[in-house]
This record gives sequence, structure tokens and C-alpha cells, in this order.
Amino acid sequence: MSESLLTLLDWRRRLSDLYAEVRRLSRDDPQAAHAHWQAVRNELFARHPQTPLTAQARADFRALPVWPYDPAYSFSAAVQTDLPPEQFVVQTSAGHDMPLVRVGRVALQNEHHDLGSLDVYWTQVYGGGLFVPFRDAGSGHSSYGGGRYLLDTVKSADLGSLPGGQLVLDFNFAYHPSCFYDPQWSCPLAPPQNHLSAEVRAGERLAARLD
Repeated sequence: MSESLLTLLDWRRRLSDLYAEVRRLSRDDPQAAHAHWQAVRNELFARHPQTPLTAQARADFRALPVWPYDPAYSFSAAVQTDLPPEQFVVQTSAGHDMPLVRVGRVALQNEHHDLGSLDVYWTQVYGGGLFVPFRDAGSGHSSYGGGRYLLDTVKSADLGSLPGGQLVLDFNFAYHPSCFYDPQWSCPLAPPQNHLSAEVRAGERLAARLD
């Protein structure tokens, strides 16, 4: 038990270091940051004791499938906080309740795409953290049907903010929750208001449909 908790501590430290380096590299070379993100995550999934992969999947693991980096899926947005705060209880993949508080909304618009908007949540667990899950038109086909995570600062998945306070929202770093790999994990699923009508062909994906 104690050894498992210490390896979990190491996993979280490594993720924290990874995202700190991603934020540093992204200032000058987002594609290099993305390549580093892939390389470190592949190493952690392949070798770390806290990998979410099952033993069978780990034996066959080569790399996490991701779309090539596409700058058109990188956004920055101020959090619109003029919305009434709402408390939600969302279901996890294991059927548990997860309390969330909506703290605002971000508009996903740049010169390439207008994807609509996503609500931004604060997780009501110890310490709290910013959480932005989403589903898109490809969920269940080109990515996990339960959705992916864009930000989850409780787990150090934090792409940072710009000097003006806008959140960095780069879908190239979107990833599957642990329950996608092993149902023993209980992961909050994206609520209905965080469903995007377009397919987001960036970030982590299913191994099939390599078009």
C-alpha cells in the first residue's frame, strides 16, 4: 500500500514536470512542446508502475495514438465569468457522483475554427482545480465515447495562461481519461453542455481510423 502511494506521488510529480516543460516550450515552439508531451507520456505509460494500462495492454504497448500537431486547433480565451455559478453532479465512468461548480465559459474561436464554447468547472474535491472535459462529433468513433480532457489542473494537466489572463486551450494536448484504458478507474464524463458539434481532429485518438 505504502509503496503504491509513493509510486503515485512520483507519477504526479512527473506529470507536473511534464506540463511545466510543455508550457515553457510552447512559448517558442508549440510543435516541439507537443512532441515532448508525446514522448514523456509514452515513456510513463510503458514503464511507470502507475500506468493506467492493463498488464495485457502494457505488454503490447508501443505509443499512444495522436493526431499530428495542428496549430489550427490551438485557442486562447478569457473565461466569461458573467454567468451565474451553477453546481453540477456529473456521473463518472464507474457510476459515482462527482460534484463540479461552473466558474465560467470559454469561446473557442480563432482564424481557422469556430467550435462554439465550453463550460469551465472547478472540481469540488480536496484542493480543487480547473477542469475542462469535452466530447465532440468524433467521440465514440475517432476518440473515446466518454470524452477527453483539455485541462485538469488537479492532475497537473495545465497549459497555462497568457499575460492578459486568457487560458491556453490547445486541443493538440487533449487526452483520454484513465478509465478509457482500464475500467477499474473512475473518471468524470463530459456533461451534455460540453459537447462540441464538430469533430476535433487533434490530440489523443483511437488507434483505428488513421485517415
